[in-house]
Amino acid sequence: MTALLQRYGIGLTGAILLVTLFWVIVMVLGPQLLMIDYSFRPNLPLNQRGGPEDVYTLANYATLFGNSIHLNIFIKTIWASALVTAVTLLVCYPIAYFLAQVVTPQRASLFVLLLVIPFWINEILRTFAWWIILAYAGPLNQVLQFLGLIDQPVRFLAGNGGVIIGMVYAYILFMVFPLYNAIESLDRNQIEAARDLGAPAWRIHTRIVVPHAKPGIATGCIMTFMLAAGSYAVPALLGSPGSRWFTEVIYDWFFQGGNWNQGAAYAFILLVLCMAFILGMMKVFRVGLGDIAK
Repeated sequence: MTALLQRYGIGLTGAILLVTLFWVIVMVLGPQLLMIDYSFRPNLPLNQRGGPEDVYTLANYATLFGNSIHLNIFIKTIWASALVTAVTLLVCYPIAYFLAQVVTPQRASLFVLLLVIPFWINEILRTFAWWIILAYAGPLNQVLQFLGLIDQPVRFLAGNGGVIIGMVYAYILFMVFPLYNAIESLDRNQIEAARDLGAPAWRIHTRIVVPHAKPGIATGCIMTFMLAAGSYAVPALLGSPGSRWFTEVIYDWFFQGGNWNQGAAYAFILLVLCMAFILGMMKVFRVGLGDIAK
């Protein structure tokens, strides 16, 4: 605060604080608190709100555990989001290590640009592109048949496979960049010293690179899991009726069922799950908020 006052003066510092408070309270805390309030109230007509029946209740939360279909979708969303996170980590770790420790900084900048350019296109359009690629008569099946790897086209969009592939691609940058930032700060001399001492590649990664990149791994996993669990566009476009995502159920409560209170309860349960995942990642990798913020 003192540094801000000295640098910008009282007027500009006050304006920055007001804008920040407005953003946090009105755009972040306000909607969340309103959602929580909605989740504990019954869905009543306007003329009955504020009346004797408008009381706080846990009925909206009990609905999830009393509805086996929605509960199964919720559980599936959890493990599928964790699977997306794990696959994204496996895909992005070699890329991040290659960019941070193998190529020169000039070539790394070029490769990063090549990674970023596709994401200049809207997420919906990129998801539709994957829908075309994974379609029953799409180019992927045609190539696999041409190479003789399959006899009949595979229905990639019939289950969760298409959704997982689309999500890994959609959120790859949110894993690559935290890993890249963490691995880039590792002194290459440590890796060279381990090689000179005869350490195999897998031991160099498990004993040197991975422990050093723990904050980046935790950050990437947190961001990827939260985006995957809260995604709507990708499962709606690449999923089948048998691979519904929990966010689609929430959407139905809000916009098709007209029950905002039930949708708010489901959304709050998903929010609590994401917060629990964040705390779990911090505990597993033994990092704090300060380490993640770096």
